[in-house]
Amino acid sequence: MESSGHTYLLVDGENIDATLGGSILGRRPQPQERPRWERLLTFAEERWQQPVTALFFLAVHGDLPMPFVQALTAIGYKPVPLSGTPDQKVVDLGIQRTLEEIGRREGDVVLVSNDGDFIPHLSPLVGERRTALLAFDEFRSSGYADLIARGLETFDLEYDVSAFTETLPRLRVIPIDEFDPAQFL
Repeated sequence: MESSGHTYLLVDGENIDATLGGSILGRRPQPQERPRWERLLTFAEERWQQPVTALFFLAVHGDLPMPFVQALTAIGYKPVPLSGTPDQKVVDLGIQRTLEEIGRREGDVVLVSNDGDFIPHLSPLVGERRTALLAFDEFRSSGYADLIARGLETFDLEYDVSAFTETLPRLRVIPIDEFDPAQFL
């Protein structure tokens, strides 16, 4: 697939944080256990060797979390703070609308989420431009299988992107060539 010359990195931080806390750690993540968001940006830039516009979608209920927003801005993200009614999944809606808008422009797409709610919006882009999904492989929605078969690239946040400074307590199937019995003893 030919490069478009630009990449859009769309981060569903809420989904990644919920998966990390609820499914991997079983508790609220400590700051040092959260992804190093700058590593995702660097990975996207290096992977496809082109400039990246990085959007970090946030659900805001009340005050804007200024220290976090300032930190994101300092490392190169454009925070997208969204609010809505309690029944609205504002981050999902924002990313879905952004994927639709990207479909009317040129640009490759890297989505950071395990959530299958984006499949209908990402589907028209797969095969038309470079597309990738950064997620936790074992928690990635199985609905992405058809898109992967059509060319959606997938990368694991910990193992491929090295987004964490500490090893996470994950249970995964280990290819025998990567098996190190010392990790289990």
